[in-house]
Amino acid sequence: MNYSCPLCQQPLQFGDNGYRCANRHHFDQAKEGYVNLLPVQQKSSKEPGDSKAMMLARREFLHAGFYQCLSDAINAELLEVLSSKQSYRLLDLGCGEGYYTGRLSKAFEAAERQLQVEAIDISKSAIRFAAKRYPTVDFAVASAYQLPFADQSFDAIVRCFAPSQHQELLRLLESGGQLLTVTPGEQHLFELKSAIYPYPKPHQLPTTELEGFSHRNRLRVSQTLTIESGAAITALLNMTPFAWRMSDTQKAQLAAKPLALSLDFCIDRFERD
Repeated sequence: MNYSCPLCQQPLQFGDNGYRCANRHHFDQAKEGYVNLLPVQQKSSKEPGDSKAMMLARREFLHAGFYQCLSDAINAELLEVLSSKQSYRLLDLGCGEGYYTGRLSKAFEAAERQLQVEAIDISKSAIRFAAKRYPTVDFAVASAYQLPFADQSFDAIVRCFAPSQHQELLRLLESGGQLLTVTPGEQHLFELKSAIYPYPKPHQLPTTELEGFSHRNRLRVSQTLTIESGAAITALLNMTPFAWRMSDTQKAQLAAKPLALSLDFCIDRFERD
């Protein structure tokens, strides 16, 4: 772990079950193994990020394997592109409860490849669960807009459905470093949109132009999925922003019978100039 102080940007040193900088700012390591590097000055609310209910719903849905096709595609892309050196350092930005992070770490381990994974999220409840489940990954509570790492700390960054600050991505990646972004494809969960909106519109695909980066690859991962379990359907609804647009009656109606869904993901890989 090579953290920087979120208050003064000085390097943090580990000792006495916590991290301390030269200016004596101190951050305790939690018993689960993560460190909270989100000072109150960077919080927009008392408990920023996804709520515990949303995190638990996402955990239930993802660990049932419904989005494994996306996880496998992310792992395959990174295993292919991160192959010229003995070891790499990667940041999972907005890691949530750690599903993609944990599977990525295990994929490199299975391929006998060295990958040091750092992962951050602004949700303390998500990071607490992730650190307990994936002890080989270094987790921290932190803001994606003020990342607690030194310049050019990473060979690769993964940003899966997560907001970020563009200058921070440029700052943290080495020249030639890889940025992998995951966004919804045009038809992703379109059936849910159709149940909510009278005139649903497809998602817009993201731009392939990012200042300071060259676009190297776009991969579409699409799959038709039928969810039989009412509990899994409810978990899906509760982990997405669609939950805020639906009444309890609408949710119950959708969960009462098998739900056919379109999964559509867009994976873009950029290289730092």
